[in-house]
Amino acid sequence: MRVLLIDDHALFRIGLLELLERRGIEVIDAVGDGEVGLRLAHDCAPDVVLLDLRMPGISGLDLLRRLRAEDPRRVVAMLTTSTDEGDLIAALQAGANGYLLKDMEPDDLVAALVEVVAGKTVVARELTGALARVVRQERAAPDRETSLADLTPREMEILCHLAGGQSNKVIGHQLGISEGTVKLHVKSILRKLSVRSRVEAAVLAVERGLCARE
Repeated sequence: MRVLLIDDHALFRIGLLELLERRGIEVIDAVGDGEVGLRLAHDCAPDVVLLDLRMPGISGLDLLRRLRAEDPRRVVAMLTTSTDEGDLIAALQAGANGYLLKDMEPDDLVAALVEVVAGKTVVARELTGALARVVRQERAAPDRETSLADLTPREMEILCHLAGGQSNKVIGHQLGISEGTVKLHVKSILRKLSVRSRVEAAVLAVERGLCARE
C-alpha cells in the first residue's frame, strides 16, 4: 500500500510516517502544504491520500474536493481529531472514502486503510452512531416506504452492496456490469430514496434490515 500523508502538524506527521513504515506501508511523502500534496497526488498516484481536515490556507475539505475533481477515482481518507457530526457529513458528501480519528489505535488505523483501499467506505467506530442519527433526522419519513417500493430488483441488489461499503468498481465486477452502469443505478437509488449520498442509502438499508448479512 502506498500512502500520501497531508497534515500541517509536523510532529504528528513525522510520527505517523514512522508508524506506518514500521508496519510495512510505503509512505510516498508526508507534507504539510495542501498545494504540494495536490501535486504529489497527481504525480505519484498513491493508493490512498490520508488528509487532515483542518489546515491553514486550503482546508482539508477544499483539498478533498479538488483531489476528487481531478480524479473521481482518487481514494481519500480524512484523518482528524474532529468528532463533529457536521464535519463527518461534510467530508462524506465531498467524496471522502473514510473518516478516521487521530486517536485510533495504530493497528485499527492500518486495518481501516486496508479496507478503504479495498473499496469500502470506513467511518471511525465512535462515529457510526452519529452518522445514523444524522441520517434519521434528515430523512423524509412519510415517503420512505413508498420510495423503497419504487426500487427495481437490480437497484435493491446494488443497495445491498452499498450497505456492504463496496465501491462502484467492486459492485460492477461482482454483478458483471460496467462501473458506469452502476453509477446510473446508484443515482436512481439516491433519487428514489430522497437521500443525498450513498452512505445515507447504506445506513437506511442497514437500519431497515433490507439486506441479509453474509
